[in-house]
This record gives sequence, structure tokens and C-alpha cells, in this order.
Amino acid sequence: MTATAISKITDEAQIRKLIDNREKAVRARDVDGSVANVAEDILSFDVVNSLQQIGSDASKKRAEEWFASFEGPIGYETRDLSIIAGDNVAFAHGLSHVNATRTDGGQLDMWWRTTLCFRKISEKWVVTHEHNSVPFDVESGKASLELRPQEDSN
Repeated sequence: MTATAISKITDEAQIRKLIDNREKAVRARDVDGSVANVAEDILSFDVVNSLQQIGSDASKKRAEEWFASFEGPIGYETRDLSIIAGDNVAFAHGLSHVNATRTDGGQLDMWWRTTLCFRKISEKWVVTHEHNSVPFDVESGKASLELRPQEDSN
């Protein structure tokens, strides 16, 4: 195996670990841990308003608000994760899932699409862009929140 191939495998493993640690932080309601590896100037496209958020402070505020919207434990996972790493840039995509009880007593059980873009800065991978999205029904104009990975074979 070439040094380049070994480096790519190592980089992909490091990114997978960052994503795994982020999942653990979300489940633990650890705000700082959930944004530990985001760039200062991260650009985020989230499933909730606004169209975009810029900066790690905005990401931290969003995490604080999101965690505060739940009572008790937060179930959180990423499925079908794919990671591709170059020398200094990488991207990952998968399907994210949350299952938790909102503070109003309602249950949230939702899947969405996640894409993460990374840059290697000072030999450390950081998230520079995050895009989360939910498909919508064109006829009704409403988000398709009932979709599950096994049902979406397209």
C-alpha cells in the first residue's frame, strides 16, 4: 500500500472519529463537544430558519437552543455514512436521525440528510460547511418528515 493510500485511510478514520464524537456529544447534550471541531467561519445550512448561519458562535448558539428544546435523553445517530478525503479537503454525507421528547411533551422522531465539508488546518480536520436538509412534498409544500431510510430507495 502506498503512503498516499495509507494517508487517505488515516484521514478518513480521523474524520469518522470526529463524527462519532459529535454524535456522542449530542446524545450527552454536550454543547461544547458538539461544536468542538467546527471552523471559526463555518457556514451552516440547517433544517430550521434561517437560510444560513455563519461562524462557530452561531453553531454553538444553535446547539444550545436545540438541546434546550428537549426533555430527557436525546437519541441521535448517522446512518449510511460515506467519507471521502483528499489532501486538505474532505466531505462526508449520510442520513441523520434524532429521537427525543420535546419540552412541550411532543415526540420528535425525524430523519434528514447531512453533508459535512472539512478542511485540514494545521494538520487538524475541521468542519467548514454543514448542510442539513429535509425533502419536501412538491404538491403540499410540506416537509416529508415521515421518511425513513429503508423506505427511500431512490
